[in-house]
Amino acid sequence: MAIGSYALQAQTKSIKKSPVLIEAAPESVGVSAERLARIDLMCADAVKNGDLPGIVSLISRNGKIVQWKAYGMADNQAGRKLKRDDIFRIASQSKAITATAVMMLWEEGKFQLDDPISKYIPEFKNPQVLKSFKYEDSTYTTEPAKTEITIRQLLTHTSGIGYGMIDNNEQIRMIYGKAGITDAFTTKNFTIADNEKKLAKLPLHHNPGEKFTYSEGLDVMGYFIEVVSGMPFDVFLKTHIFDPLGMHDTRFYQPEEKASRLVAIQQKGLNGQWEKYPSTFYDTDYPIKGAKTFFSGGGGLSSTVKDYATFLQMYLNGGEYNGIRLLSRTTIEIIMGNQIGTIWGEDPEKVYGLAFSVVTRKGEEKGGMSSEGTFEWSGYFNTQYYADPKEKVIGILFKQTQGPVNDETSWKFRQMVGQSIDD
Repeated sequence: MAIGSYALQAQTKSIKKSPVLIEAAPESVGVSAERLARIDLMCADAVKNGDLPGIVSLISRNGKIVQWKAYGMADNQAGRKLKRDDIFRIASQSKAITATAVMMLWEEGKFQLDDPISKYIPEFKNPQVLKSFKYEDSTYTTEPAKTEITIRQLLTHTSGIGYGMIDNNEQIRMIYGKAGITDAFTTKNFTIADNEKKLAKLPLHHNPGEKFTYSEGLDVMGYFIEVVSGMPFDVFLKTHIFDPLGMHDTRFYQPEEKASRLVAIQQKGLNGQWEKYPSTFYDTDYPIKGAKTFFSGGGGLSSTVKDYATFLQMYLNGGEYNGIRLLSRTTIEIIMGNQIGTIWGEDPEKVYGLAFSVVTRKGEEKGGMSSEGTFEWSGYFNTQYYADPKEKVIGILFKQTQGPVNDETSWKFRQMVGQSIDD
């Protein structure tokens, strides 16, 4: 099908037109300003006590922003204060956006969720499972997988694919490293087509569908979107999600005029001071320098709290935002359903859908996780978000750290947002 047809069909005008996210008095949406002040103090203290270099927080309810503040520094060594519209590397928060794009194409009838990925990317045909490994030369043997890898399994981290340098299996890390697999971030002149075709030839952790293994499956989905849509992945996201929703600061790579808004990744130095995190297996400045050709669907995006809140509000609205429909309410119900069965246990506190982990009734009753149906995830550089459909609440906390930190803001924030509801 011609590219132009996707531009007409992927997102549509909606019968419904919800308002855009704007700031409003907390009391207007049943939130206590006095109780919000507890969250303000908690974030300020985390910076004051040296637990974190900086934080940007955003809380909304019923489509109204009731708290949106910046605390601390964007770059301590440069003396740059953090602003609430600064840009953060959101890493694995990219996954939900990629999955959304996949499901937009699914709505058009382009594929079925249980199709084998090899139907669209032939290199994945006849997958192999790791059988034995020799540490002395990193050679290995494999055995044929029992089944092909499906699109659903790639979306739910049950495909058996690993995650390279951050994988919990040392043997997989070594195999991926030797093969030159790129893990989400790079300044090199490399493409997702190059990467996923190499990845397809490597052994799996286990047979597809047997376990939950956090993986590069959403990177595969980024390339899949290119194959199915006929468009570069970054262009598809820009034209079908970011521009329609007004997410103008969300990109894989930021233009030069926005480079000064990128928050530094920081670590605690030996002297106890915050310092810029050094380049390791990736260059920490990848969003603003380098070749800018690798579009990682699993971890490559950078964004702001306001942009990400807009994306989550679209979900709370049942797939629509400001008169633009990205997904049907019925599709969102599928996305939020338990897609992994009992892999996380018979009665888990959370299950995994097609883009998020989702809180169960047991999780709600435990406390501190928000309501049943709340969807969530986080990012490698210490960013977190959740959205509660029952209370119509969004909570986002962006930080930008690596290495050990004494950070209790993540659990405190969510717990304290709940206590601020006063209706």
